[in-house]
Amino acid sequence: METANDLPTRMQDIVNDENLTKDEKIEALRGLYDHARGEQRAASESPMIDDDGLNDTLRNIEKALADLGAKPSAHENGPASL
Repeated sequence: METANDLPTRMQDIVNDENLTKDEKIEALRGLYDHARGEQRAASESPMIDDDGLNDTLRNIEKALADLGAKPSAHENGPASL
């Protein structure tokens, strides 16, 4: 399982992978985003886990998704998204 520190590198690997189609990149980035959101939730609920730059990582993944033309996930637009 990837740690918060691995996420930016993994995101760049996905974006730069010429063997992946646009849809495959979007799917992989959404999975990475969901993983980062889970890490962020855990960090917000436990004093033992640090944020480790997850907010920046989430914004970067959102930007990469937008650059690929992906629409935001519906579950991320609700009032209880965190």
